Order: sequence, then structure tokens, then C-alpha cells
Amino acid sequence: MILNCAIIDDEPLAAELLASYVQKTPELNLTGVYESAVTAMKELRNNPVDILFLDIQMPELSGLEFANLLPKDTKIIFTTAFDRYAIEGYKVNAVDYLLKPISYDSFLMSVNKVVGWFSEKRRMETMSRDRFVYVKSEYKLLRVDFDDIVYVEGVKDYVKIYFADKRKPIMSLMNMKKIEDYLPHDQFMRVHRSFIVNMAKVEMIDRGRMVIGDTFIPVSESYKEQVQEYIDEHCF
Repeated sequence: MILNCAIIDDEPLAAELLASYVQKTPELNLTGVYESAVTAMKELRNNPVDILFLDIQMPELSGLEFANLLPKDTKIIFTTAFDRYAIEGYKVNAVDYLLKPISYDSFLMSVNKVVGWFSEKRRMETMSRDRFVYVKSEYKLLRVDFDDIVYVEGVKDYVKIYFADKRKPIMSLMNMKKIEDYLPHDQFMRVHRSFIVNMAKVEMIDRGRMVIGDTFIPVSESYKEQVQEYIDEHCF
């Protein structure tokens, strides 16, 4: 995976150092180096980058102000000589905050965070498009089509996947948060700490429970509001 990146820094030596780091990092492609956010604004709006190395203290427009103008998918790594800006940096969803002088090790650690984020995003988009996933169970990788899943149950450190055709459920070492992230959100809903339901399979909702065949799945208090919103959107 190659990610496009740009550098905005009004200190020429700092910008040159970052550019040298980018050039020796195989995952990165440098598209531009700018001395201010103002000069970079038009170019980055028309040709957004994946990663922006952004100085905070700059004339005319600060890095913190400029960060709010960028596309959501542009990942920001702030670079500054002043650690007092760290909290403000994270308020604008910066991936990381590098304090000058920046070592290559620190630079690489920040880049790896962004590479991991984009890799996960691509994987989730692929699964959502293809509508299936391979699940590891008992040393095997088993194909699971999303439309075949009725519901998922969390059992300690495992998830248990139940199917519409009554085949044997699959047990996999995985937490509920991870499988919740992978399943299409327009089809699957977390209704309880221990249950994720394929809403297309729900036959009836009765007294705070989802009914699927002879199975009753509880809706916990913390998920009632989002379940009610879904019901309201699908009622006459």
C-alpha cells in the first residue's frame, strides 16, 4: 500500500528533514512540500492526500485551524517544537503528535499507525462489497456469507455465529467489537452486550426481545434507543 502525503512547515530545515524521512519510507509518496497552510490550501482541496505532516505554529493560518478545513479521510500528524499543543492536536482527531527535533523512529511509528488504519479501512470496504468473510475456527478458515448469518453471540473470549440454514454454529476466538466493526452496519445491529442481530431475520419484537424462530434475543437498556430508531424507520 502506497499512501500519498504532503508536508506543511514554515521552517525549511524541518521540512527538508521530513521530506528525507518520507523518501526512505516505501509506503509513502510525497506529493508536495509547502511553507504555509495558505499556499497549500487550494492544492490539497483539489488533490487531497492520505497523510499530512502539519506544523502547528505558522503565520496567517495555524495548523490547528487548517486541520478543520481538511477532508475527513486525511490523516494528520502534527509536527511542532512545543508540547503544549498536544491536547489541542488530539481535539481535531490528529493521528499523532511529533515533537521537534523528530527522529526517524518516531516518524515511522506515526506512519505505521496511519498505514494500519488505511489497511483496516480497505479490508472492511472489501468485505462489505463482497458480502462475505473468512472466519478462523478450529485451525480452519471457513467462508461465512453475511446474508446467511442470523445472529452472533459473545461467549467470553469467543463469538458464536448462528446461521439461517440451521447448520452447526461457528465458534471463533474474537471479541464482539471486532466482529461488529466487520459486519455491514446497514444490516446488523448490536442489541445487547452479548448479541448482534441480522435485522432482516427478525420476525417479531415482543416485550423488549427479538424473536427469530424459536430464539428470543434480549435487547439491553443501553441499546434500546438505537433499536427503537430502527423500528420507527420501518413502521407504517
